[in-house]
Amino acid sequence: MSWNEPGGDKKDPWSGRDDQKGPPDLDEAIRSLQDKLGRIFGGGNGGGDGNASPSDPMKSLGYLAAGAAVLWGLSGFYIVDEGNRGVETRFGKYTLTTDPGLNWHMPSPIEGVEVVNISQQRFLEVGYRSAGNAQTTGSIPKEALMLTKDENIVDVRLAVQYQVKDAKEFLFNIYNPAGTLSQVTESVERGVIGHSTMDFVLTEGRTEVVAEIKKEIQGIMDAYQSGILITSVNLQDAQPPEPVQGAFEDAIKAREDKQRLINEAEGYSNDVIPKARGAAARKIQEGEGYKSRVISAAEGEVSRFTQLLGEYVKAPEVTRQRLYIEAMEQVLSKTNTLMVDVKGGNNIMYLPLDKMTQQTLVSSSVEPVAATSIATHSKSTTVANDDERSAARGRDARGR
Repeated sequence: MSWNEPGGDKKDPWSGRDDQKGPPDLDEAIRSLQDKLGRIFGGGNGGGDGNASPSDPMKSLGYLAAGAAVLWGLSGFYIVDEGNRGVETRFGKYTLTTDPGLNWHMPSPIEGVEVVNISQQRFLEVGYRSAGNAQTTGSIPKEALMLTKDENIVDVRLAVQYQVKDAKEFLFNIYNPAGTLSQVTESVERGVIGHSTMDFVLTEGRTEVVAEIKKEIQGIMDAYQSGILITSVNLQDAQPPEPVQGAFEDAIKAREDKQRLINEAEGYSNDVIPKARGAAARKIQEGEGYKSRVISAAEGEVSRFTQLLGEYVKAPEVTRQRLYIEAMEQVLSKTNTLMVDVKGGNNIMYLPLDKMTQQTLVSSSVEPVAATSIATHSKSTTVANDDERSAARGRDARGR
């Protein structure tokens, strides 16, 4: 029960007196507070004897106010770490951006400061969300499914990496920078994908698509004066929707087989065509060489004949004899026949050396047929001699 109720202990919670009938003494409470302040600031005698002058309470309050003002002023110091920027505001309005180090601003509630990390790499995921172990939790169809130029649907997952390049713009120009960047990224991504075919997005066009998306995002965010710098855009995955992935994989395999066969055909063509062209060029060169050789030989024969004609006109008999001897030398040089001209006679001894050589080989290998071979050889030799004599007589007659 309370101290002033019937049955209470009648103790005054303000002055500590046991038998107080009336209200608490205000002068006594002020003197008690004065004694406490005096002990804190070094003034007063701490005795509470009631002899202090009336100006002592006001002096103590002045000390207290001065101490509070000093503490309030000291609360305006703050430190900005490396890689950060401090943004000072006065009654909520921007005043100054401070660099790393020790800085001071008028304490709250007049001025405030907010420190922004401008070196931190921030990430934005569109079309998917990653778990804590850096694994994706799957596609988010509302963000990932997009329509291409050829009216196909692709599942695109994009990761954007950015950082703050202007702390003031980042804090004051856009209410929700991360949300705005997410919406801008999705809008730009749909626009770029919508102007590309499905094959281009899924195969060779990934680099171009990413570069175009990054360029357009940065342009829009600069137009908003968002204070955001896009450092990289990564196409994490681009594939057909799950219901048609099997059919699309079959189409990809067929396309790869087609390209492989085309490459093999081109390789065979590159191997055969040069060889055929080389063979054709060789034949053409051989024909040209044969043509030049025949023409040169014909021209030489014509020149030789012309020269012989001039010599024949000057000395017919000598020229005729010379031509005969050269012709016989040319013909007989290719045979194994030996002819001996008997001086002073019309007969010519004919020795068929080739036949004799063959006969010797046959006789050494086959004994039973030796006699028949000799007879046949003698008969052929006789016929040959007769023919040769007839030819010699004909030549003599022409010479005369």
